[in-house]
Amino acid sequence: MGDPKFPKKTYSTPRHPWEKTRIDNERVIMNNYGLKNKKELWKSQATLDSIRSQARNLQAKIRINDPVAVKQLNLLLSRLNRYKIITGTSSLDDILTLSMENVLERRLQTIVFRKNLALTIGQARQMITHGHILLNGRRVTVPSLMVESFEEDSITYTEKSPFSDDLHPVRKLIEGTVEKEEVDTNKADAPKEEEVKQNE
Repeated sequence: MGDPKFPKKTYSTPRHPWEKTRIDNERVIMNNYGLKNKKELWKSQATLDSIRSQARNLQAKIRINDPVAVKQLNLLLSRLNRYKIITGTSSLDDILTLSMENVLERRLQTIVFRKNLALTIGQARQMITHGHILLNGRRVTVPSLMVESFEEDSITYTEKSPFSDDLHPVRKLIEGTVEKEEVDTNKADAPKEEEVKQNE
């Protein structure tokens, strides 16, 4: 047992840190999903590896007709269905073909962006960390939180968030009722603070 102040890492780093192909692929995934650093990517990979490992172990036990393995498989499928990583008709082979994108799609940050609550995947992360997002009635500030399927429809802005106002410039951009150039023009045309003071 280690020191509770220094918990064991929940991910593993690549064996060969300077592989160009892997680094390029990781860079693309990080940009697509707005990840802060490689650690978040490796944690998602560790989650996927854990799921695959369970599936492989169960596959070997099911071949010898182990009744406990069938029960464990149903529990695994139920959990993955709950997080919408797989569909209700999926099988053991479908679990083994899962990719990291299947896991990353269930992050709160990704779902906020997919639900058009933010203009970019990076802005979605900022909204979450700054406390503008509600999940199932509670404020959540963890972008990497895995969202269950029944909670997905409950994601919205907090009541005190300025984004909850339909007239907010960002909301207009998201809904497509105004162009970005118009918002920038309005900011440029707005009187500066010094000019307002002089007019007073």
